[in-house]
Amino acid sequence: MTDTLIAARSLGIIALTFIISVSLMPGLIRLLHRLGMKKSIRDAESAPVMAALHGKKAGTPNMGGIAIWATVLMVAIVLGWGCAWIGEGSFLCRISFLSRGQTWLPLGLMFAAALIGLVDDYWNVKRLGPRGGGLKKRHQLLSYLLIGLLGAWWFYTKLDWQIVHIPFLGTYSIGWWYIPFFILTIVSTSFSVNEIDGLDGLAGGTLLAAFGAYAIIAWSQGRMDLATLCTAVIGALLGFLWFNVNPADVFMGDTGAMSLGTVLGVVALMTNQPFLLLIIGLPFVVESLSVLIQSTSKLLRHGKKIFKSSPLHHHLEAIGWSEPRIVMRFWMISFVCAGIGVVLALIDR
Repeated sequence: MTDTLIAARSLGIIALTFIISVSLMPGLIRLLHRLGMKKSIRDAESAPVMAALHGKKAGTPNMGGIAIWATVLMVAIVLGWGCAWIGEGSFLCRISFLSRGQTWLPLGLMFAAALIGLVDDYWNVKRLGPRGGGLKKRHQLLSYLLIGLLGAWWFYTKLDWQIVHIPFLGTYSIGWWYIPFFILTIVSTSFSVNEIDGLDGLAGGTLLAAFGAYAIIAWSQGRMDLATLCTAVIGALLGFLWFNVNPADVFMGDTGAMSLGTVLGVVALMTNQPFLLLIIGLPFVVESLSVLIQSTSKLLRHGKKIFKSSPLHHHLEAIGWSEPRIVMRFWMISFVCAGIGVVLALIDR
């Protein structure tokens, strides 16, 4: 397939997943309203900053991320099955990106993470679970550790993958240590993306930049199906953002944030550029660090805080930044970081 056809396929998939996602969203929003799947905001006593800043958002439908991962899965499966049914050389085969070596694993782990996020979102809204507020943190962590372990087992045993590339230093075989490295990458990326999902359009825009960067990196490595998967996510994200930009009609929820964070981590590992994720996904890293710093300070300094609220975007709100201002600046930083990451990947070849 020529570069022109590859570019055409990628742009076509973006358009296709955007159209499907943006078409699904109104019906999904109405369904979420009808089922009572609405965001609740913590009260002023337990979280005074959040109650003051986000009290007006109570009642907004949650779990809108369903449209993102459902669109990507639907397109991947329909095109893949259509190709198998019609036969090689057909138009569907030329645009299909469902392949055992490149996209089965990220799609499978995305779906698994989405289901866990869906249960957590549902329990949270319905006040179910051990404390009436969804899954406990340790149960969440254990669930995503198991997803990471499944992916690590596939990489290590099925793909015989045990090498890690460090930009400009080289590629090293780390043997069985690749398993905990894989798990750490998946869990940290998924939870970091979940942390940044706190303002209208914030997670969606930063994820667009990250998936765009890894689409280019995968394309430069000849991993065309993986690159096309990234563009499928981009199109579906754009459709979601149509309804999620300020003021949001729907929120992503854990089912969206955790699934997209998981698939982003898998893509970074499959391109063997996981360390570049620290640059490409710098906003995710900063957001997670702000939470760790805040938690450590409260633990070691008898409840004293470093930030007025965490993650960082809530602190910026608390000191007077408007929500659109924060989101737009995070978007700008994300696209700059994504560009730097792509340049580093290309000159490191």
